Amino acid sequence: MANKHGNLSIDSENLFPIIKKWLYSDHDIFYRELISNGCDAITKLKKLDMMGEYSLPADYKAKIQVIVSPEDKTIKFIDNGLGMTADEVEEYINQIAFSGATDFIEKYKDKSNDDQIIGHFGLGFYSAFMVADEVTIDTLSYKEGATPVHWSCDGGTEFDMKDGTRDTIGTEITLYLNDDCLAFANEYRAREVIEKYCSFMPTEIYLSKKNADIQYETIDKTDVLESDEVVEEIHEEAKTDDEGNELSPAKDKAKIVKRPVPLNDTHPLWAKTPSECTEEEYKDFYRKVFLDYKEPLFWIHLNMDYPFNLKGILYFPKINTEYDSLEGTIKLYNNQVFIADNIKEVIPEFLMLLKGVIDCPDLPLNVSRSALQNDGFVKKISEYITKKVADKLIGMCKTEKESYEKYWDDISPFIKFGCLKDEKFCDKMNDYILFKDINDKYQTLPELLAPVETATDEDGNTVEAEVVADDADVNTDDYKDDRKTVYYVTDLNQQGQYVSLFKEQGMNAVILNHSIDTSFISQLEMRNENYRFMRIDADLTESLKEESGEDLTEITTALSEVFKTAINNEKLTVKVEKLKNDEIASVITLSEEGRRMQDMMRMYAMNGMGGMDMNMFAADQTLTLNANNALVKYILENKDSEHVPMFAEQLYDLALLSNQPLSPEAMSKFVKRSNEIMLLLTK
Repeated sequence: MANKHGNLSIDSENLFPIIKKWLYSDHDIFYRELISNGCDAITKLKKLDMMGEYSLPADYKAKIQVIVSPEDKTIKFIDNGLGMTADEVEEYINQIAFSGATDFIEKYKDKSNDDQIIGHFGLGFYSAFMVADEVTIDTLSYKEGATPVHWSCDGGTEFDMKDGTRDTIGTEITLYLNDDCLAFANEYRAREVIEKYCSFMPTEIYLSKKNADIQYETIDKTDVLESDEVVEEIHEEAKTDDEGNELSPAKDKAKIVKRPVPLNDTHPLWAKTPSECTEEEYKDFYRKVFLDYKEPLFWIHLNMDYPFNLKGILYFPKINTEYDSLEGTIKLYNNQVFIADNIKEVIPEFLMLLKGVIDCPDLPLNVSRSALQNDGFVKKISEYITKKVADKLIGMCKTEKESYEKYWDDISPFIKFGCLKDEKFCDKMNDYILFKDINDKYQTLPELLAPVETATDEDGNTVEAEVVADDADVNTDDYKDDRKTVYYVTDLNQQGQYVSLFKEQGMNAVILNHSIDTSFISQLEMRNENYRFMRIDADLTESLKEESGEDLTEITTALSEVFKTAINNEKLTVKVEKLKNDEIASVITLSEEGRRMQDMMRMYAMNGMGGMDMNMFAADQTLTLNANNALVKYILENKDSEHVPMFAEQLYDLALLSNQPLSPEAMSKFVKRSNEIMLLLTK
């Protein structure tokens, strides 16, 4: 071939600034593109062999070699794929056939499966100019009689092409790095980038440093392979103890040049069928990919061929506390080539809390191989992934209820967040959401809403009820409807008094103590007309009161005046009831609606959206006094005593403590007052 000097077929002044600044956001991506091109070339050569159009040598071993040289400021990418002829170099490298950089972007930004965009050379090759001042190609085609080609370009639109000297089929690309990118020729940096992007590419990738010292290893002679370079044969005599007993037999060993180890796994676990994978393999893969040494709770293996090709594994990680990070990592691959983490168009937002890998060769990628086109196809993939996750969870709830319950505390944030974000997911999961109750039992919503069945023991006491659903006998301004009430607890310790009251009466409540629960139950109520949620301290149910029929109006008026004066709060609502448990003196209740509003405004304030008076949204507070309690009776009978205001304040604070923490100032007064009351006993 005569030497050829010419211009790349680009009418713009220079394509390469566009490549450097627009096409790829991360400069290290050139490693992925050039290695991926080599893998494509090898794959095509293997296909030609399968089709009988070419015969691979018997000892053929597909591989990609990356050789870095900090001294020469170069990186070499060498593959033993199908190579290129001069005409193919002309087609794939020289005649890009763009009418200009702007037209190029418009014309190809929506392309998906075009070899000249992604595949055996094309734009992936030009990513080399992000880091290199000059790039050369030495290639020899598999075609019989092909002449090797040498091509070079210094980053402008001019190139040189002539006969080359390569004598083996394949391609060698050499990058002469610019001064800003010399770090990419560092062996450790190169390893880091290759492991990031190429850990599961389908062809073995080997990294070496030019002129590096040769490393050796000693192995048993029986383990030596034909391909090993034996440096020395070693015979070790048998070892014996002082009495002549043999400790170890004689051994024949060989010192060989250390075998190169590929950086990638060419057969990743997700590419296998689930039946081929063991539990230990799933766990090992999780530890290797995500460097998380807490074992995952369980996983979902995705394996679909129609209507699109998608494989992957999604792991549900273990979360120790609600303060652990809920941010996961879903790695997206295209034919085992890493694309990016957590791409929201493909991965439903709530599943980004998980950890996993998804490989979808059918994904429509844009020209940089780094972003997705948000079209209907991508939406179908997202919906499929969501459906598979829901199906797995529903299946566990139906057939592995014990395991499902064991995992629930860890996976509930994922599921609740999913229900908030995805209406279809919520529809599927609605009857399979578990609620842990104050007796440490787990129940679904249908179980919670089943008719209440109670019984009495030999002493006439009510025994434990099956469900938490009440008979909707609570009459508050918040909920004037006929929906069943599901009571809940947000803090078992803080609301311990109310929990005890419920247990004494054979009533139940569920535990909702995660930060996401307030939004979650509000959404459930909006979607369902059959039930409502009410915190256990929102009001006193009729089940906790005596059915005396006594008119308590006069007593209520008297005690209301005493407590409002003592506490100096005219807005306080005071009620008097006869509770079944006469040991309880007083109970504070906060309206459900008011407290939810207060929680919402507090959340806004924490997110920097404050600036308003929180007292505007204070929940309506009611102090219920137990007419059967001895202390309440004492206050009523001695309401003019000098000590009664102090007793009233103390009784109010005790009730408040069972509902929420006291402010620092109120706690100081409470402690001081407690001491004063104890001193009264000494007089």
